[in-house]
Amino acid sequence: MLTTVAFTFCISCLVFPLGKMAEVKPTLVCAVVLLSSAVFAFVEDLDETFKDSRMDDVWLVDFYAPWCGYCKKLEPVWQEVGAELKSSGSPVRVGKMDATAFSGISSEFGVRGYPTIKLLKGALTYNYKGPRTKDEIIEFANRVAGPAVRSLPSKQMFEHVMRRHSVLFVYFGGDSPLKEKYAEVASELIVYTHFFAASEDVLPKEVTIPELPAIVVFKDGAYFTYDGEQDSTLSTWVNKERFLGYLQIDGFILYELGETGKLVAMAVVDEKNLTEESIRLKTLIQRVATEYRDHFSRDFQFGHMDGNDYINGLIMGEIAVPSIIILNTSNEQYFLPSEPVETMDQLLHFINSVLDGTAQAQGGDSIFQRVKRVAYDAKSTIMSVFRSSPLLACFLFGLPLGVISLMCYGIYTAETDDSPEDLELLKRDGLTDEEEDDEGQRLPMELEAPGDDEKEEEQEEKSFTDKKVD
Repeated sequence: MLTTVAFTFCISCLVFPLGKMAEVKPTLVCAVVLLSSAVFAFVEDLDETFKDSRMDDVWLVDFYAPWCGYCKKLEPVWQEVGAELKSSGSPVRVGKMDATAFSGISSEFGVRGYPTIKLLKGALTYNYKGPRTKDEIIEFANRVAGPAVRSLPSKQMFEHVMRRHSVLFVYFGGDSPLKEKYAEVASELIVYTHFFAASEDVLPKEVTIPELPAIVVFKDGAYFTYDGEQDSTLSTWVNKERFLGYLQIDGFILYELGETGKLVAMAVVDEKNLTEESIRLKTLIQRVATEYRDHFSRDFQFGHMDGNDYINGLIMGEIAVPSIIILNTSNEQYFLPSEPVETMDQLLHFINSVLDGTAQAQGGDSIFQRVKRVAYDAKSTIMSVFRSSPLLACFLFGLPLGVISLMCYGIYTAETDDSPEDLELLKRDGLTDEEEDDEGQRLPMELEAPGDDEKEEEQEEKSFTDKKVD
């Protein structure tokens, strides 16, 4: 299951031609080759035996397809992930599996696209949906591989965790039904955030909890307590609070925000060319997220997005940069201000109008919008192919059109089924195409062969004679 190439490369150093060995330092050659082979040895090639042995360890697995471009792009990052986890002493073993060669096993793990990253811990399977970068993947692996709820035994540990994580949930108190529910939610949402448990003694003096047991989220330089009466279910509350109040939003984060049920209010700006207007709109959104958290945090997520390419594809239109937009990811609706947003009051009025339903919604998931989406995606695909490879695009789209054109031309210019003899008879009788149509009932009789009438008369006479004999 593990492909080791270090020994083979060492032998290659020994059999290196002696003449060349004099020109290259043997020690350096061996060191470089051994180092590269060791890195690749940290990622194990998995086969059908993996299904039987995977319960013994915690596995981080990349299910890939050899022809997949995204998989090839992930390959060097995956090798770095394997080396980092191995060198740090992590219990997580890193592997990769060709999902096309072992489709049965891949289907059992629910692999439907490539690449798919999963962490397998006993009977539990966790999907990774974040950015495909080394640091993000390693942070995910270390978080999920350990216990769902970790203990904070001291103030020093609590302060260390606070400095390390921007968002964390902590349970305070002894055994209770709330603690059991907290552990259940942590097992479900550990892929997204961090869960801890501690006694009230580890808290700083400025943090006060009105009653125990309690669940508190620490973020944005503040803390907020779960209220079972106002915040619906614990799982819903954690899912909504696992993001910072204001953050930079990209495609991955926007996809995850769709699972929270919140509306997304953001400034669309150009980070590489920040203008005064861009900075002003970002500042207004940040102020709303901070100063009006109690009013909007349950319904809105605030942030900004760099560039309008992703948003243009989402709304199937063109949005100016900089500007403000509110997205409803649950039904693909979006809202734009009816007038330029110049002040905080104007921004608050716009947000409240979306919240109370008076703002005009655009987009949506109606049948018309779905048809429009199909046409838009087809157009975008064609334009993307033409931009990246004009010759290939001409071949892919020109060849079918050429074949269809030839077929239509052949059908249009096809000869009739009339034989030359039939046409000659038509000409002899002086019938045109129109006359042939008008006299369709008479034409077959006119074209009967000579002598047919005489034969019929003879047959009638013969029949009459036979009857008389009888």
